[in-house]
This record gives sequence, structure tokens and C-alpha cells, in this order.
Amino acid sequence: METRIDRLGSVREDKLKQLKELIAESNNIVFLGGAGVSTESGIPDFRSGAGIYNTESGTKYRPIDIIAHDFFMEHTEIFYDFYKRKLIYPDAKPNKAHKALVRLERQGKLKAIITQNIDNLHQEAGSKCVIELHGSVFRNYCMDCGKKFDTEYVVAQEGVPHCDKCGGIVRPDIVLYEENLEHKNVDDAIKAVKKCDLMIIAGTSLTVYPAATFAQFLKHNRIVIINKSSTYMDLKALLTIHDNVGDVLDFCVPKRRPSVRKKTAVKKSTAKKTTAKKTTAAKKAASKTTSKTASKASSKKPAAKADSSKKSK
Repeated sequence: METRIDRLGSVREDKLKQLKELIAESNNIVFLGGAGVSTESGIPDFRSGAGIYNTESGTKYRPIDIIAHDFFMEHTEIFYDFYKRKLIYPDAKPNKAHKALVRLERQGKLKAIITQNIDNLHQEAGSKCVIELHGSVFRNYCMDCGKKFDTEYVVAQEGVPHCDKCGGIVRPDIVLYEENLEHKNVDDAIKAVKKCDLMIIAGTSLTVYPAATFAQFLKHNRIVIINKSSTYMDLKALLTIHDNVGDVLDFCVPKRRPSVRKKTAVKKSTAKKTTAKKTTAAKKAASKTTSKTASKASSKKPAAKADSSKKSK
């Protein structure tokens, strides 16, 4: 799909330059990310040609049907067989996109990451301001007593994992189809979007709700889309880049920010220069005053001699 920027004949370098400028002039950035943010970490997305929904599930059921609430309740064993094979990637590591967002947060510009992913990679990379819309595979709990379990416990269990305290079924703390998102997460996401001066949407097809509608809460059009495929927001966005999320963010987010020491050194240097200027100005003023005094004194002396000569006569 042709975008506004594409029609102007802009090349990739121009788009990256524009994104750099947008980031530099913004101080309240919100990032909305989807599965495309984690594909470079070896985790497949859902809707692309090689995505989870378009590959064999290993069962007679479609992947999209398996990760639904009713299916989980009625066919828990089949759900877990698919879940452990297709949705858990314990060895995945943060990629360039995750690391770039950490830099942006530490520079004080990124105020919130709204993620649809359940892989915990943003937190593992070091991000603090993460809103998980769909939960995390790294959190699990007993449906009967509420006891919490980590991913290792779930993976180690044969078939359906059961609570070692009460024997209840342990389920992942993720939002399945037919389930509602936590109201607090949605509210926090909308509040962050309303306050932002730049919204970067990356690695998502914008077909999952309510995340697909968050941009409507913006009071401006400062939206950047970074995604390999087109989205319904492409023509509405200020800038659209069809490329790898990691490559784009790694290039456009500064690697470093001025250190406190450098800032202090600049301040001290400026203070020294100011003091030196003041000292020089004071010396010049003093020199002028001395010169004027001396001049006046010398002009008065001949007059005094004339008076004394008159008295002698």
C-alpha cells in the first residue's frame, strides 16, 4: 500500500532521518508494539505467512481456536500440548528493538510501552514502564487456590500442570480469546496515549482490539508506523516505515546521552569564562578611574604654582 511519504518519493534514509528528528523533538513518547517486535528474537508472529495461525498446530484444531477460553476449559490437555510447543520460548533474548526502547526510556523520552506480547522481553531488556495488555507466559497461577508458579514449573509438568498445594489446574496468566483484558491496563494505556506528543506503533497489524483503536485518543497526528506489512493507519500516520522494527529503532534512537560530568564541566567552563570577563571588565574600569584621577591631579598642580608666585610678589 502506498503511503503519504512514499508518494513524495522519500527514500528509506529520508524516513529514518525524519524519525530521528521526531524523536529528538519529543519528550513524551508512547510505544505500542505487537508480535513483530519479537520476531527478531526468534519468536514467530501470528498473522504473517510463517506465523502461528498459518502453520500446522499439530492437532486437528486451528491455532486460533485453541487459544480461546472455552477451548482451554473443555480441552485443557490439547491446549497445553499446543501452548508448550508454540507459545513458550524460554531461551529467547531481547533484540535491538527492545534495547533501543530501554535507551529511549533512560533518556527520559519514552513514558510507556504498551505491548500485546506475552514474552516478557521488554522487562528482561530493562524497561520499567511496560503495560502488558495480554499478560505473560512467565506468570502462572492455580485456578483453585491462586498459588503462583513460574514457567519452569509449567514446562516440567507432564500434560496439564497441577498445583502442588491443592491439586488444582495451573493456567498461564495470559488473556485468551473470549476473555476480557484487565480494565486497569486498558485505562493506563489510554491515559498514556492521551498525554503523549509522539506515538510509535510497531510490529503490529492493528487488527486486535482494543489496541487497534488506541490511536483515536490522540489529539494530534504525530504517529509513526513501523511494520513490514501495511496497516489501516498507514495513510493517517505522519510517517510510515515498512522495515524491521529492530533495525529502524536501533538506528534512530541515540546510543548515548550527554553525561552529567560533561554537563557539569560545561557549566563550570561557562562560569569561569563569565568570571574572567567580569574580572577583566573590573580591571579596565579601575584602570580608567586611575587614569582620570591622575589626569585631574596633574592639571591642578600648575594652577597651585601660579597662586604661590603671585603671593611672593
